[in-house]
Amino acid sequence: MIGVERQGKYASEGRRQVANYVDEMTEQMLADAGIRAGMRVLDIGCGPGAVSLMLSQRVGSQGHVFAVDRNPRMLDMARERARVAGVSNLTFVEGGFDVIFPEHGTLDAAVGRRVLMYQPDAPQSVAWLARAVRPGGVIAFQEHDTVEVTDRRTGLPLHDRVRSWLREMLRREGANLHMGLDLYSVLTAAGLSVERVRAEANVGTPTAGYPVAAIIRAVLPRMLEHEIVTEKEADVETLDDRLMAERREANAICIWEMVFWAWARKQ
Repeated sequence: MIGVERQGKYASEGRRQVANYVDEMTEQMLADAGIRAGMRVLDIGCGPGAVSLMLSQRVGSQGHVFAVDRNPRMLDMARERARVAGVSNLTFVEGGFDVIFPEHGTLDAAVGRRVLMYQPDAPQSVAWLARAVRPGGVIAFQEHDTVEVTDRRTGLPLHDRVRSWLREMLRREGANLHMGLDLYSVLTAAGLSVERVRAEANVGTPTAGYPVAAIIRAVLPRMLEHEIVTEKEADVETLDDRLMAERREANAICIWEMVFWAWARKQ
């Protein structure tokens, strides 16, 4: 085990390095789903507030964002980020998918990022969430999927090993490893009318990388806790270089994961 201070260092550095890459995809999802100025939107499982701040900018001064999370510590972090950013169109609410607050049933949209994969009964969770949205409102989710898309003509053993660490961590945490592929069935089972499902691949090439080391750095405390990998084996300081070298030697690309986003409408 590593100390709390070092755990925090790993996690915060990893989150910072990955944030821009992930947020670009999220911004695209919000645009595709039609989240725009003047809307009132619920951000479910807001965590430290990254998506909430995106939404606050998108809906503007005439709109409002309700950031919801079960974890009071996460809400405190999100509040601080909003304070530093000078955001005033954000309300923080402690709760989950079944949250109820005065504006319940009148919102224009609800969105979530990497949150459905952790719900034991995802259709029921979405059905609860949909009650917060007005008829005709939008419900949108971005979820990652560990489905493997590989080129069997080339071998990338280090890539395979690192991906296996991430899959095993999620499996032990009870996550649905294929929530991306399940998005359509989950949303329809919740009684929603799905308008679109899209997917984008995170790709590493022989000359360009995906921030794998930053991801591993961010989740390393969780991997160490589950005894999936050791610090020495992960060697995050050299990981991206080793992965790039493997792709160059094989002259191959690697699809790390598929990121799905779907949006649906409440009838």
